Amino acid sequence: MIGSRVSAKICGLRTKQDVASIVSFGARYAGFVFYDPSPRAIVLDVAKTLVGQLPEYIVPVGVFVDPNDDDLARVKKSLPSLIIQLHGAEEPHRVAQIKSKFNCQVIKAVRVQSSQDLDEASGYEKAADMLLFDAKVADLNSLPGGNAVAFDWNLLAGATWSLPWVLSGGLTVDNVANAVDVTGAKVVDVSSGVEDAPGFKSSQKIEEFLSVTKML
Repeated sequence: MIGSRVSAKICGLRTKQDVASIVSFGARYAGFVFYDPSPRAIVLDVAKTLVGQLPEYIVPVGVFVDPNDDDLARVKKSLPSLIIQLHGAEEPHRVAQIKSKFNCQVIKAVRVQSSQDLDEASGYEKAADMLLFDAKVADLNSLPGGNAVAFDWNLLAGATWSLPWVLSGGLTVDNVANAVDVTGAKVVDVSSGVEDAPGFKSSQKIEEFLSVTKML
């Protein structure tokens, strides 16, 4: 995995088996969701235990949706190594504020449906450390992320950014190779694509997904 051109983030981890699987099969990032409405939400005490199981080369990421400073401070106090991923409607000034106040790396998720969304993403290049491109879902009842929906990857073809970026949204073992080929992504993010049901990861699907990304 360390020598692979494409690295992977497995998001929505909730159990010791989830973490054991990503360690065994070679993920680069481990995502933990701190957003109560999500079926992948995790409580802080459990997250602390799971992060403690990660080797140093796997980067822990905490996913938040429009968090306030108190929420972030509570989590960062227990998990100081955590990268913050913002998956809500945070404006660039808020992203920069969080990065400065908590002195940590920040990933900003951008929901994509059209080229206009990518134009707006450029506003975050000076505020965040990484960008994450996910699908914009029209269903008002949908949750941020984990909706098993892909966007038109051709929108990213040939695009360049001053920051590292992550491709997310509807990725599976069957389409990740094509997605990387079209977009040139160096990092891919998967959640629902390695689950048997929302919030329940499959060790076999994690192994299959990571086996493919290692070869890209």
